[in-house]
Amino acid sequence: MRNLNPTELKRLNRDWRRRTERPIALLLDGVQTPYNVGSIVRAAASFRVDHLWLAGATASPADAKSRKTSLGTERFLTWSAAPTGAGAAEQARAEGYLVVGIELASGAVPLAEVDLPADRPVCLALGHEDHGLAAATLRACDAVAYVPTPGRVGSLNVAVCAGIALYEIRRREWVATPPESSGPSGVGSSGPSGVRSSGPSGIDGDA
Repeated sequence: MRNLNPTELKRLNRDWRRRTERPIALLLDGVQTPYNVGSIVRAAASFRVDHLWLAGATASPADAKSRKTSLGTERFLTWSAAPTGAGAAEQARAEGYLVVGIELASGAVPLAEVDLPADRPVCLALGHEDHGLAAATLRACDAVAYVPTPGRVGSLNVAVCAGIALYEIRRREWVATPPESSGPSGVGSSGPSGVRSSGPSGIDGDA
């Protein structure tokens, strides 16, 4: 057991990219803390997110404080601004996305159980650090899901939630797409990439 060298890591990531096709977008509804936005951007770039909708007072990925956390990974993403989360949800739906709100709300289902058609692009909507998704944004979602937290703390940082939700969407796709071969040095598809990618609706996003 050893750490992968740069060449092996590139080969492993390339193998996972070949198994990753479903378009994913994020809708950030009033995520005001730049450090949270930067962390979300970094996770989005890692999980191959196609686009970000920035609604309301969401901090820009180009903000200096956002970039300090994202480490410049915003260059791998595109984003657009929208006045409201509900309006952004309508834009995403018009582009073919199934809009899934990540929120502790009545009627929400556990994220692992939400119905996601395999052939449908998914847009995950995450809300304000304290107040979550706006009521109008919730109503505009096609489905609402939450991340169960069985510990003594009943909520998660919004950026952590974004990471968990992105991983879950990708995990479903990967399970349905068997690997073509083992990874470098005998590392299989459940090797270091799976460990490094594991990461976390968040709802209460303390910075």
